[in-house]
Amino acid sequence: MKFKGLLAIALVICVLPAVRGVGATVESNWADFLHYTAIDKFDLAKGYGEALVASNPDGLVMLELANENPNGYALLVKLSSTQNELTDVSTKILAIIEQGRFARKSDPQIINAEIKRLSTTARGRITALERLKNAGEYAVVYMVSAMQDPARRDELPNIVWALGQLGKEAVGPLVAALQVEDVGVKSEIIRALGLIKYPQAAPYLKFVAEKSDSPQVAALAMENATKIDAGAATMASAELFYLLGEQYYNRVDSLTPPMDVNFVNIWFWNGEKQSLVREKVSPKYYNELMAMRTCEFALKADPNAGKAIGLWIASFFRAQSTGIAMPEYFGASHPGAMTYATTAGPEYLQQALARAMSRKETYVVLNVVEALGTSGGEKSLMYVVGTQQPLITALVYDDQAVKFSSALAIAMSRPAGNFDGTDLVAKYLGQALASEANGLSDEAKAQYAMRAAHAMLKLSQCRNKVIDLGLAQGQIIAVATDSSKGELQKIAMLILSNLASPDAQRTLAKLALDADSDMQVRMLAFGGLADSAKMNGNLLTDEQVNGLYEIVSSAEAPQELRAAASASYGALNLPSRKVKDLILDQAKS
Repeated sequence: MKFKGLLAIALVICVLPAVRGVGATVESNWADFLHYTAIDKFDLAKGYGEALVASNPDGLVMLELANENPNGYALLVKLSSTQNELTDVSTKILAIIEQGRFARKSDPQIINAEIKRLSTTARGRITALERLKNAGEYAVVYMVSAMQDPARRDELPNIVWALGQLGKEAVGPLVAALQVEDVGVKSEIIRALGLIKYPQAAPYLKFVAEKSDSPQVAALAMENATKIDAGAATMASAELFYLLGEQYYNRVDSLTPPMDVNFVNIWFWNGEKQSLVREKVSPKYYNELMAMRTCEFALKADPNAGKAIGLWIASFFRAQSTGIAMPEYFGASHPGAMTYATTAGPEYLQQALARAMSRKETYVVLNVVEALGTSGGEKSLMYVVGTQQPLITALVYDDQAVKFSSALAIAMSRPAGNFDGTDLVAKYLGQALASEANGLSDEAKAQYAMRAAHAMLKLSQCRNKVIDLGLAQGQIIAVATDSSKGELQKIAMLILSNLASPDAQRTLAKLALDADSDMQVRMLAFGGLADSAKMNGNLLTDEQVNGLYEIVSSAEAPQELRAAASASYGALNLPSRKVKDLILDQAKS
């Protein structure tokens, strides 16, 4: 592979001048890595690259080398972004350089020196501004601190001048710093946000306008909020926060944060110390965490902003779906998303479900459905969001676990009114009971089978007329006659005892009459047969009736079996001839 252009330029300049403080090994390995890459000797280049990484070079030193050879750095970036034998080592070298870049941009000594430089010469002021822009969000921490320092009041005009020119990257810490107690500093932060004009700031400014005790600060915040977003004049901050949360959830590109090495920052305000605090979080769930935070602000602004709860729950579940531990600011005792979901109420869960289904977010969909199954009754489970009933729609979601969980949630609510999808509920309950599922682990199949068994038993016991378990009768019978099913077999037999079906009653009789069956199974079958007969009368074949009579009249059959058979026989309410024969057979002349 050849990287023409960059390779040729890198070859010309791969012999670098000495860098102060750098050992020859780091410098020479870097130069040789570029040299052999440039002449297409990737095997040799790989060795020098690995040696460079193994030497654990200082990130700042590597940054210096990269800055002195921009074409070599561009080649490194290209190598790391394409598939070749140098991809891995190039990526590692690039990571070291980025560590150096982060160390430089976040260095407090460098940043504070540049803040002071703002108040020197005109040229020094311009230079300092550019370097503070490079420091980005990290510069804000020390600039806000300097603005609060009474001993540095002379610097304030220059700091304020620079603050409004830092750009988008400064908005995160600046909106957090709106909680500062110093009214003068807060006012300057408001003005700076108005100058930057980044839409993310509008909800926070409107929040200040609504909540501030100072009429002057409130007016200033409103002025700058509308400067950023004209809609802020008529829209409540709670609504603005909710809409911002939706943008985070939808991963709008303009909200993508600056990433340092392998993390991004979320900014908080320490009220006790009156200072900014950053929390490093994974970029994989930054958007979800920010969506949660904006929803929290929406609820602070208006406790009745219920739709923010649905978005918050969906965001939390989606953050959990990454498999990454939640950030430190959650705290060790912070409950998981399911705890909040099961206490939130079905209305908000249905909103979260509709959102997740529209985006095909199966992890969120499944967990919200499970939460609904825990907390929802019939009325709430049929809740309408827009033009759809999310839980009913979940019955046709393209995931077997979601279908099973949705059917279970609906079944456990014991619906009394008909709805579209009743046949699907019975179908999926039957499939779950019989473990007819693709893509699920054996453990998941076993769990769904037991849950389906209990749900179907409750439906059958309350004679539910909406969910027709007859549609799943084939699977129920299959499980009831499978001795390997253990507890499931017994529950399936109890379900059959509640079904008004000849096949259900005859299956119980077959199990009861089978001399090879386990005695406990036979006794349970006789009990189920008696219950079925009491409700439905005799639905057995003549052969089965005769078999039942034989056990009742047999002197050799165990007494407990004869008693169970007698109860079943009596429940069938047959003509009296057989009973007469039984009495006369035992009579003595």
